[in-house]
This record gives sequence, structure tokens and C-alpha cells, in this order.
Amino acid sequence: MADKSYNAFQMAQSQFDRVADLLELDKGTRELLRYNLREYHVSIPVRMDDGHVEVFRGFRVQHNDARGPAKGGIRFHPMETIDTVRALAMWMTWKCAVVDIPLGGAKGGVICDPHNLSAREQETICRGWVRQIGRDMGPLNDVPAPDVMTNAQHMLWMLDEYETLEGSRLPGFITGKPVGMGGSLGRTEATGYGVIFTVREALKALDIPPADTTASVQGFGNVAQYAIELYNQIWGKVVCVSSWDQQDQTSYSFRKTDGVDLAELRGITDRFGGIDKDKAAKIGYDVLPGDAWIEQDVDILIPAALENQVTKENVGRISGRVKIIAEGANGPTTPEADAAIHERGIFMIPDLLANAGGVTCSYFEQVQCNMNYFWEKDEVLGKLDTKMTSAFDAVRELAVKRDLYMRDAAYVIAVGRVARACRDRGWV
Repeated sequence: MADKSYNAFQMAQSQFDRVADLLELDKGTRELLRYNLREYHVSIPVRMDDGHVEVFRGFRVQHNDARGPAKGGIRFHPMETIDTVRALAMWMTWKCAVVDIPLGGAKGGVICDPHNLSAREQETICRGWVRQIGRDMGPLNDVPAPDVMTNAQHMLWMLDEYETLEGSRLPGFITGKPVGMGGSLGRTEATGYGVIFTVREALKALDIPPADTTASVQGFGNVAQYAIELYNQIWGKVVCVSSWDQQDQTSYSFRKTDGVDLAELRGITDRFGGIDKDKAAKIGYDVLPGDAWIEQDVDILIPAALENQVTKENVGRISGRVKIIAEGANGPTTPEADAAIHERGIFMIPDLLANAGGVTCSYFEQVQCNMNYFWEKDEVLGKLDTKMTSAFDAVRELAVKRDLYMRDAAYVIAVGRVARACRDRGWV
């Protein structure tokens, strides 16, 4: 998001245009799906701890809800833009469709940096955002969830404000809540585990034992940490991770060629996923520039941070050994870099498939809230594995059958399902 020349929404539209051509969509359907159905811009005044009032800008975008209530996270980030939120809402529509859950796509954001805000100030932003937009959201039309720099506590503050305004207990309004307050067991692990379910299936398709592989991961937040956890459980070895350093306002990569120790790194990481570089150096990690994660001599790359990270400038630095890229983040690869990856024959697990575990488990949370009956963790993760594996198999099968790039196959399935729903409803 820091690169002002990069526009995530234009990239999302470009990806859609490519698939619209493949599907030979009619003009009306193209026009409908190329833009968002609705978007909201709000100003949230907050009295700060020192007494002055600061106004934060917030957004909510609902891309398409033909297949069910819109669904999508809300992120707090100092570089948030409406175009990024628009792109993320569109990508969420495709993500829900590719794993075939009955939801549409939405996204929200507030321009702020939680690193510099007290808990009270963050709570006030959460409640203010709901007061501004809550009337256009709800369990039956638009359901938010955590995203970058928001967590279960933020979701609970938002739920409490929404329920106060509505005068009812409505836990299905939001997902990613704390367990015991309407949250689902397994939700914390879901996105990272989902990434590895697809990596496991890709390795199976390529006939490569996971124990023979190594990986490099960009990011060390929730997605990356749980992806590493499950990858280790199937005997894979991560040799490099990267993270943002708030004090230095830059990122670093941390390499240990005999394998990073997840528990050890978690012990020197702040709540935003920032690894203490001095402590990491003392316990034997090579501390490298932030973009060094991409040039490691590994079998698997997992970009699990932000969008616009694999670009035409750095795609050439990807090692000739890399066989799989699994996009744990949304939109990490630009179209130019994607074309180069396709040409090199690297097996791509696109974001709308690889990181769909989070929204799939959010759907499970909605179901449990609406039933007021909660499942055991093994049941949740078992259902997640089934859903992710089934989606991977469908995309892989289409890719083989029509000789398509995996990203194109995923988009063909997802956009096709949404277009069909719009036609069936009589919208186009």
C-alpha cells in the first residue's frame, strides 16, 4: 500500500477482465461485476487520551451479494485507501465463490495505526465505525471480520456497539470473536492452516513428499505463524521469515538454514507480528533486508503479508528451485510478475484459493452462532480441510482439463458462479 503508483482496484479489475473474456461474459454482467454494488465513506471523531479530537476516515465496500450476505474483514492501517478496500471487496466475492460458501464479498478499513493508539482510543474507533455504518450491515446483509491489525477484541467491541444499537443479542453480526463470546474454535488457525491444506494438495499433485521441502515466508502475523505451524506438522522446514519493524519503519528477513524455531520466534515477537531483530540475532538468525525472503533457495514461497509484494522488479530474484507459490496474503502478486511466474512453470496457488480458509471458518462461525450450538475444534478443522481440499481439487481439475493457469482456473470457477447467481436473480 505504500507504493502510490500501485492501484489494487485497477489490478483486481484487470484480473476480472481477463476472466470475463475467457467466460465470454455479456456486457451487462461485465459492468455489474467490474464495480462494487455499494460503498460507504465515514468520518469517525475520537477524543484522544490527551484531550484533543482526531477524525479518522473509514470505509465499507460491498462488492456483490448475489450468492448471500456480503462478508469481509475490516483492517486498520495507516496507508489504507478506498481503492485497496474496493479491490479487497471484489477479491472476497471471488474467494467465497471458489470455496462455494453462500456469501458475497465486502471489505472495510479505517486509516489509523494501532501501534500509536491506546486500547481506549482503538475501542472508540471500533464503536464509532459501527455507529456510522451499522445501519447498512447485519447478520443478514453484511458480516465483518478481523483483518490486518484488527483482532478478536476489536470484533467484540464492534459487536457490543451493534447489539446496543439494535437492542438484541446478534452474535452473527460479526465473526472472529473471542471463543466463549460467540467465536469459533479453530478460527485463529483457519487462514494459515488453509494455506497449508492447499500446499499439501499441490505437493501431492507434483508427487513431492513434504518432508523433502523447504519454504520461505513473508510476514509473521497470524496467517504466517499458523501456516508455519501446520507446515512443520507435515514435516516441512521453513528457513526464512520476514516481519515489519515498527521502530525502524522497515522490514527485515530472518534466516536460519537449519529451520526457524516457531516457538522461539513467537517468544520474541510483538502482538503485531514484529520480530525483535536484536534478540533474533543473539539466538543465531541471520538478519537480512526485508525483501530477502523472496530470493531464498527453497521449494515453496508463501507471501503472507500485504498486497503488491511480488512485482516485475523482484520476480526475477525468485530462485530456480522454487516449485510452488502459495499466496497467503490478498493480491501479493502483480499481473506482470504473475505472467513471469506462469512462464517459468511455477505451480501457483492463487490468493482467492490459498487464503480462503479464514472466510470459510468465518462462515462456520456464522452457522454456529445462528444455531447457538458450537462445534469442537477437531470438527471445525476437519470441515475446513474438507472444504479447502474440495476447492483445490475442483480448480486443479479444471486447470488440467482446459490447460489453464491455476489462477485463471480459480477465477473461471468463482466468477462463473457469481455471474450465474446474478443471472438467476434476474439482475442481468
